[in-house]
Amino acid sequence: MSDISKKVVIVGGGTGGISVANALAGKLGGSELLVIEPSEKHYYQPYWTLVGGGIVPKEDSARDMKDFIPSGVEWLKDYVESFQPEQNQLTTKSGKVVSYEYLVVAPGIQIDWDKIPGLKETLGKNGVVSNYSYNTVDSTWEAMRDFKGGKAIFTFPNTPIKCAGAPQKVMWLAEEQFRINGVRDQSDVIFATSSAGMFGVEKYKVALTKLADERNIIRHFRHNLVAIDGEKKVATFENLETGDKVEMEFDMIHVTPPMSSPDFIKKSPLANEAGWVDVDKFTTQHTKYENIFSLGDASSLPTSKTGAAIRKEGPVLIENLLAHMKKAELKAKYNGYASCPMVTSRSTCMMIEFDYDGNPMETFPVNQAKERFSMYLVKRFVIPFMYWNFMMRGKF
Repeated sequence: MSDISKKVVIVGGGTGGISVANALAGKLGGSELLVIEPSEKHYYQPYWTLVGGGIVPKEDSARDMKDFIPSGVEWLKDYVESFQPEQNQLTTKSGKVVSYEYLVVAPGIQIDWDKIPGLKETLGKNGVVSNYSYNTVDSTWEAMRDFKGGKAIFTFPNTPIKCAGAPQKVMWLAEEQFRINGVRDQSDVIFATSSAGMFGVEKYKVALTKLADERNIIRHFRHNLVAIDGEKKVATFENLETGDKVEMEFDMIHVTPPMSSPDFIKKSPLANEAGWVDVDKFTTQHTKYENIFSLGDASSLPTSKTGAAIRKEGPVLIENLLAHMKKAELKAKYNGYASCPMVTSRSTCMMIEFDYDGNPMETFPVNQAKERFSMYLVKRFVIPFMYWNFMMRGKF
């Protein structure tokens, strides 16, 4: 017997979960829905790039979760412990059994700080910083602002991450700040990345490679951070081509930590071999359990894990979920659209947009691989406004 029973249960109060909850509440009525989310705050994480660059205060990225839970929707402040999809049930950390007719799984991605030995102990001091936590993002700006020259390393791990452009954005802002500080000539700016190039989509890869040449960025491709000694200021990388360990000294290092599917997803019947919620890449429906759908970072959708992707995934999921309720064909298709507003300075941005096949899907009638002030204004002001006032209200 279950403690709670709802028509639709939504796991996760991030961008995917809340936007879908609001859209479904308008179509089904709030009383039919339950949102499971332990956090009291919702964070607009794209702002953390700008917080780390000293452009906006981090408080601007945080809002109260309660302000975005739709009227009439029950909010269970708890963690999911396990899924029993054969019984259309899940169990929470506090022991509650929740029954559903339909399930939407959107818990986001897990940051695995512990997977880099030495990182947690030194994060926020010794020049070791990261934009990937509300609690540490201030330290990025402090290190950038106070940098007196030396070696500044910016890492990109050998795992999927949320917003694959973010490890570069902080580097571009730091390089600019070093010029503002008058210490660029005494500084090595190093991009140590597990990837094989500056970006995965050819058009933008060419543009970013040219920019890296112009701004004298030292690049170590196929290098994955595996350990860090904050006191000695030494970072250890694995060369993914040779398997060799490579030590690099630093005065500042911005770490993008490894990430993975949340542990409770990995160990569940919903996961594929890689640990992500196993859904059809076009319909967002689970490949085994027809009444389960997933979007966002924890899903197996083979696209960038960004809010912009969710903006296109959400309407597809909602249309197909409602069709499934009516036992109709799932006609909506997601094409893999994702966007990365690549901030390259305090006044310029490349608006990167592409689909599953790496084809540019540009919104504006200009070459978006070019740095533009107009695109910076879109990133800085237009997208956050649309996020809080439209997307988070279920208006995609």
